[in-house]
Amino acid sequence: MHGPQALASTTPPMSLRGLSRPSRAMVARICSEPGVMVKPALALMPLLRACRAASVARQALNKGIKAKAGFTITPGSEQIRATIARDGLDKPLKDIGGVVLANACGPCIGQWNRQDMPKGQANTIVTSYNRNFTGRNDANPETHAFVTSPELVTALTIAGRLDFNPMTDSLTAADGSKFKLEPPTSDELPSRGFDAGEETYQAPPKDQRPSVEVDPSSKRLQLLTPFDKWNGGDLDEMFVLIKVQGKCTTDHISAAGPWLKFRGHLDNISNNMLIGAVNSENGEKNSVRNHMTGEYGGVPDTARHYKAQGKNWVAIGDDNYGEGSSREHAALEPRHLGARAIIVKSFARIHETNLKKQGLLALTFQEPSDYDRICPDDLISIRGLKDMAPGKPLQCVVRHSNGQEETLQLNHTFNDLQINWFRAGSALNFMKLKQ
Repeated sequence: MHGPQALASTTPPMSLRGLSRPSRAMVARICSEPGVMVKPALALMPLLRACRAASVARQALNKGIKAKAGFTITPGSEQIRATIARDGLDKPLKDIGGVVLANACGPCIGQWNRQDMPKGQANTIVTSYNRNFTGRNDANPETHAFVTSPELVTALTIAGRLDFNPMTDSLTAADGSKFKLEPPTSDELPSRGFDAGEETYQAPPKDQRPSVEVDPSSKRLQLLTPFDKWNGGDLDEMFVLIKVQGKCTTDHISAAGPWLKFRGHLDNISNNMLIGAVNSENGEKNSVRNHMTGEYGGVPDTARHYKAQGKNWVAIGDDNYGEGSSREHAALEPRHLGARAIIVKSFARIHETNLKKQGLLALTFQEPSDYDRICPDDLISIRGLKDMAPGKPLQCVVRHSNGQEETLQLNHTFNDLQINWFRAGSALNFMKLKQ
């Protein structure tokens, strides 16, 4: 499988071969300004193809050279960390200058306290993490992330140049001689199987039911309260909080990076809801019209105002809404702030299921072109909920600001169990009812 033949116009061309999608990844962070190569700054990388990466590292060590950029290794799990340590794969990676991080998502989801690059400064990173949305790794919109394999990340880290092509270019050994990297070799699977690593699970006491206490003043932890159940009727005259234009990933719905410290506090993390989505009304992010006041404000703030006034709302989306990370908060936050339905041209499958789990109606236009019939100031009613059944469309009554109405058909993929989730208010609510 071959990748693009050039990184971008801001960097010299480089062949990207052997693209992979490891569970975590390696990133060679080599900074550049448009059209200018500068000194390498740092590099990061994970481990599913650690054998091949280690093969590249050993070749460099045999020639007496190390990485010209910092090198950080992110194990995808305790099992991966323990396996590569047992088999000695981590040693050559560390010997060329690599540093092993904790078994965590780390820079892959934006938990990267990057110190070397001011936010807003243009730069390039080369990464084998499996996603490269704008600002994904370091919350810097000017960081251009390009995805390649762990072994190529290792080679670039050793070379220290974005334009290095291991297929054709030479490196300089410690004695001054020139050499080329040989194609890396590896076993497909560890010959002794996987090592489970250290057992860190602590079981609760068997003779008592533990209680969970959270400081009410905590900014990072908050006990969840059950979502309200369906009231048994149709949903009438709901506001359109936002009509999203174009791509809307789970990063647009619930940004990562610095927001992740609030993962345990639903109300606080909900302040990032849909702040990255483009509003079709004005082409701006995090700017929507409050239909009760007429004023423009942030998406979360407007949703909170509707909720405080007891007004339900919907969000309208484009194709493949919710693609990317299977991020539960991208479904929890709209539900928490008063959403009743998300209506789109099409869903990313996992996000669609996550919405259902939180008691939201995940609906698609029967005619995708009906997306264009929705105006930001429309009132949306969803009819037919009492008779909701698998494969049976629901009706969407759209009342425009001029008083005219039209009825659209909305499809869904709810099965019988998922319909019970909706009626109970969420999957957790339904599970509790069955106890």
